[in-house]
Formats: sequence, C-alpha cells, structure tokens
Amino acid sequence: MYERQLSIRIKREHNGGLQVASTVILCISVTFFVFVLATFINDHVKRFSICDDFYIPESYLTSTYPSNPYILCNSSSLSNTRHRITKQTILTKDPWHSMNDDELIWRASMVPVVIDPPFSWTPKVAFMFLTRGRLPLAPLWEKFFNGHDALFSIYLHTSPDFTNEPPESSVFYKRRIPGKAVQWGKHTMIDAERRLLANALLDFTNERFVLLSETCIPVFNFTFIYNYLINSNQSFLSSFDDPRKMGRGKYNKRMFPAITLSDWRKGSQWFEANRKLAIQLISDATYYPIFRTHCQRPCFMDEHYFPTLVNKVCPELTTNRTVTWTDWSRGGSHPALFVRNQISEEFINNIRYGYNCSYNGEETSTCFLFARKFHPNTLQPLLSLAPTLLGFNT
Repeated sequence: MYERQLSIRIKREHNGGLQVASTVILCISVTFFVFVLATFINDHVKRFSICDDFYIPESYLTSTYPSNPYILCNSSSLSNTRHRITKQTILTKDPWHSMNDDELIWRASMVPVVIDPPFSWTPKVAFMFLTRGRLPLAPLWEKFFNGHDALFSIYLHTSPDFTNEPPESSVFYKRRIPGKAVQWGKHTMIDAERRLLANALLDFTNERFVLLSETCIPVFNFTFIYNYLINSNQSFLSSFDDPRKMGRGKYNKRMFPAITLSDWRKGSQWFEANRKLAIQLISDATYYPIFRTHCQRPCFMDEHYFPTLVNKVCPELTTNRTVTWTDWSRGGSHPALFVRNQISEEFINNIRYGYNCSYNGEETSTCFLFARKFHPNTLQPLLSLAPTLLGFNT
C-alpha cells in the first residue's frame, strides 16, 4: 500500500515538473517573440522617423530633392516624399529661414540623384548682393530687372542690424537672407559669400550665380547679360599666379603641405559661377580651415581663398577672369571710386568694349558685364544714360 502511494506521488511530481518546464519554455518563447517583434517595429519606426526628419517643409527652405533618398527611406515612405515634391516647392518665395550656417551649407550641397526632373523650368541667374545696408543704386537695378521676372532671383546679405525693407513693389522686397556681421579683409567676408551661394543653391532653378556689391552697376541690359551667362561653357572666377609681393608674398608657409606656393593664386573677389562650381565653393571643408587660421593680414581671404581653392580642385571650371570691371590703376588697398562728373557715354562704352578676352573659345571685346565702384551720386547720370546706352525702359 505504501509503495503504491509513493509511486503515485512520484508520478505527480514528475508530471508537475513537466508542466513547470513547459511553462518556462513557453514564457521564454513568448519573451523572445515579443523582443523580435519589438525590434522589428522599432526598426521600421526609425526608418519612417528618418524620412520625416529628412523632409524639410516648404516654409523652411525651397530646394527639395534629397541627395539620395533610397539610402534613408524605404519605398513606401519615399513615395510620400516624392508626393510632396512639386514644381512649386523648388521655386524660392522667401529666402528667410532658421538654419544655421552648417545646416544651410549641408542642405545646399545636395544634388538630385535623378538627372532628369519630372518637369521643365527656365534657368535663372541668381544676383547676390553683398551689402552693408541699403542699395543706393537700386533704382538703376529696378529698371535693369524690369520685365524679366521669370529669369532671375535676388539675394541680399546685409548687416544683421539692417532691417529696412523696400516697398512691396520692389524686386528687392523680402530678398534678404539671414546674415551675420562682416569685416573687411576677414574670414567673415568669405562666410558671407558662401552664405549667399548656399541660399541661392536652395532654388534648383538657379543655374548661374553672380556676386555683386552695392556699388556695382550693369553695363549691358538684362537680356544681353542673361544670354552671356547662361550660354557660357565656363564660370568667371579669376585665378592667377601673381609673382609679386602682393601675390606670392601673401602666402603663409604654415599652410604647407596642404597648400604649397605653387598652388597659391590671387583673383577678384567679384565672381560669377555656374551651379557645379558654386557647389564646390560652399562644400570645401579641407582648405577653408587652413585659410581661416593662416591667412591673416597682409593676407586677405577674399583675394586668395576662392582662387586658390579653384586652382586646387576644379581649375577647368573657370575662365580665370571676372566679368566685373574694377579700376585698380591708382594703387592702394581699394579700387577707384567714381563720382557723378565722371559718368559719360564714352566712359561706360570703354568698359563695355575696350578690352579683349575669350568667350567660349573665341576672341571677343565684350569682357565685362558689370562695373564698380560707383558713388551714390552717380545714380542720376546713370539713369539718364540707361535708356539709350543700356536699353533700359525709362
């Protein structure tokens, strides 16, 4: 009898052990399944989150094609992103935004993976004005731009303290970009130029980019300048070897070995670039820190940085000349400033046709499209000449 009871007890304990073991195995299996499912869900949530973060609303900036969306998004989220990309979202309405410089340059340096866009547009010329404040020659530029709204865009970099806004009817209305203080001869000058380029690059319809100051004037009408730039095979950024003290003498040996004396170039601050070169100018992270550290007075970054950079990375993209005429014949650190009584038809025509250069491989006497430095009191005589000489409407 005792042996029977013991047998039953052992059998129950054995069955109980099996039940416990089965329960433990079941719990482990469920836990593992929940872990795998959570990991799977988390991974997909992250992917969608990345896509949502990568997409920047139209109100924040304008250019929209991601550099390589296939890397960041799966097919379903990519289709949503594409759905948001329309013809309207790549057209700049207001250049103001809240990006810092690093964010701006990162975004502007992107290029579409798909070469052929889903629609066509007319290429535009971006006119980038680097100014202290107001544009004293704005009435002349207003006449220059009049009637060509679809062919240009304007960007103004002013002192952050300058908040004056022109009338709503002006082509300069709400064309200021977020700017920072600029000091002559300092790296902040290059920062401002890169900032202008980056903002202009956000609009994919901009294909040519010209840097101007508040003292610049056009010496041809809009149609001529537009065709000259759009049809050019190269950009117009001067980069030349100046063996004199004011050239090679500005080289700092501490730049070696990244930048050698044979790499060193000089050129005009006032350049024109096509889209390919513009992206190169804002994307450099190798030579800019070297210049910022070692190009100190008497070295000026605005004279040497871009010319040397282009010589290092893409010399084939430029004609090594500028399209902005400046008179340095008087010597010194600043070019000649022209005033009211110096403005005449002969003077302007000499700028227009008094030089020889190459354009798309052929010799031409039309080398300059813009000129500087013009005092504000030159506005009236320039406006008087404009209808007959430049073909502007009165």
